[in-house]
Amino acid sequence: MKDLEQAKARLKQLDREMATLFEKRMEAARDVALSQRDLAIPAGEPFRPDEVIGENAALISDEELRSYYPLFLGNLMGLASQVEHRIMSGIRVAYAGVPGAFAHVAAKKIFTNGVAISYPDFRTAYEAVEAGECDCAVLPIENSYAGDVAQVMDLAYFGSLYINGVYDIHVTQCLLGTQDATLEGVKEVISHPQALSQCADYLAKLGVQITEASNTAIAARKVADTASPTLAAVGSPEAAELYGLKVLEANINESTTNTTRFAVFCRTPRVVNANDGCFIMTFTVKNEAGALAKAISIIGERGFNMRSLKSRPAKNLSWSYYFYIEAEGNLASPAGIRMLEKLGTICSGLKILASYDKEITLK
Repeated sequence: MKDLEQAKARLKQLDREMATLFEKRMEAARDVALSQRDLAIPAGEPFRPDEVIGENAALISDEELRSYYPLFLGNLMGLASQVEHRIMSGIRVAYAGVPGAFAHVAAKKIFTNGVAISYPDFRTAYEAVEAGECDCAVLPIENSYAGDVAQVMDLAYFGSLYINGVYDIHVTQCLLGTQDATLEGVKEVISHPQALSQCADYLAKLGVQITEASNTAIAARKVADTASPTLAAVGSPEAAELYGLKVLEANINESTTNTTRFAVFCRTPRVVNANDGCFIMTFTVKNEAGALAKAISIIGERGFNMRSLKSRPAKNLSWSYYFYIEAEGNLASPAGIRMLEKLGTICSGLKILASYDKEITLK
């Protein structure tokens, strides 16, 4: 009987200790969420639950109890995730366009609990973050079909914001019509010029009149407002749902690999850490013979794989340019530190736009 009472007393004491540790862990989860909000990093990212559970399960010496530990820690991490999502639910995300546009779809996919705020163009969305109206902006930087988004690249170079994540989102173009429309009855198709171009072969076979609009979602809204079964739009499935249209035919874009890369811009730079595997930087070089070649060589010689090198007019001086680089590697490594130090002696201006774990593909 004495052993039983002692065991019960020990359980009671351990429960008290666990309650204290639980509160501390939830407070730490809250601090993580607040930091992620400041950095415009979606809740739970980067999140490797299996890796964390595996590392901690190894600390359990009792083999029989070790099999129960993943359930315990998994539930605990789930509760912490709820705390993080609740904090992140109020994050204000700027995007360019109107509800139903691909930028709006991207903003909602990246920040599932955030509030997406519409702005008329890239610049006003970007400046809304600089002014503190929004916590971050989700802007396209490249499309696999149409190439770079030059205006956003210029904003990244001349502006004050940093990129804290890059996301690949597959673009699925659909033919959208009113609820009583039929494919055979469509006589006119309206959409953004780029969307129309992506679906040119399909639309040519359909034999319809083509009309341009400033945005795919605006085109969808016009079809809904007109309520004519002969008018259709090229746009996303999300736009169809938002404006009460139906998908007359899906996946009509010519390229099945049509993907847009979106970057998350915010005011606070993400601290470079040992897990980072990618970075983005912009720089200018001194007006000296071979300066650009030297800068590129410095990056390659330190073992960094440049995936992209682009140039844009610097605008503050005629016939001068800045350079935009995306590369693989860790800037916190000894090689990364040496590379940045060496670039500092070659470049007249250098800005680390982003350092992040990896590019994330969203479905």
